Amino acid sequence: MNTKSAAMTGESAEPGLFALLREDVRCVFGRDPAARTAWEVLTTYPGVHAVMSHRIAHALWRRGWRYPARLVSFLARVFTNVDIHPGARIGRRFFIDHGAGVVVGETAEIGDDVTLYHGVTLGGTTWNPGKRHPTLGDHVVVGAGAKILGAITIGPRVRVGANSVVVKNVPADRTVVGIPARVVRREAPILAATDELNLDHHLLPDPVGHTLNCLVDRIKSLESELAGLRAAASAPAAHAVVPLLAQGAVDCNANTDGACPTCACQPETAEVK
Repeated sequence: MNTKSAAMTGESAEPGLFALLREDVRCVFGRDPAARTAWEVLTTYPGVHAVMSHRIAHALWRRGWRYPARLVSFLARVFTNVDIHPGARIGRRFFIDHGAGVVVGETAEIGDDVTLYHGVTLGGTTWNPGKRHPTLGDHVVVGAGAKILGAITIGPRVRVGANSVVVKNVPADRTVVGIPARVVRREAPILAATDELNLDHHLLPDPVGHTLNCLVDRIKSLESELAGLRAAASAPAAHAVVPLLAQGAVDCNANTDGACPTCACQPETAEVK
């Protein structure tokens, strides 16, 4: 959409290439406390170099210059160790922290203010042409080593734990961890209205530990019930006492938020928006 048509329809014009590059550099200071000067970011940050190269390669790709676009993408991969296909559609203020081992497929779509850490893969799961790579919403944070595979949608403000493997849609304002990734937190909103980005992707629940605690509580409940039954069996019939079931035990199989609000066994029923 050009500037004239955007003004007629009331929509904001798409920023130019240099405006996008300036935003890519400026956003680093809000997400990396090690960044000191713009010159330092421009000359020593491979993630920024990879994004800048992709902006150029994508512009060539959209104009039908496919080989030059692939050549720019290849050279960027050689120098940055980041492989972004020129056909991938990336939003504004995109940041790759540490910029090593990141792979973004051809049909991937990334929203605004997204952050990827090193080793992240946005990959496909089919050899068929068409949409085969993930779509990431705005303000998504993907931890180091995570893999998001297939033509799935990751909603806005989702946090993906390090080394997770995501193969299903994730609604907005969720935190997912594990292989395969499962929703372990459904607190909304993760991102406050006054925050630019939430980088606390290390503050993740421990679904395995919590499930083990549930099992320990269940064992204690059963042991208490069994002790009561043994005592009743050994007592005289006239004085037999019916044992009381332990109350308040966590039920991990109830599949309701009220029974086990933080357990990873709870199903995710919300739709992706």
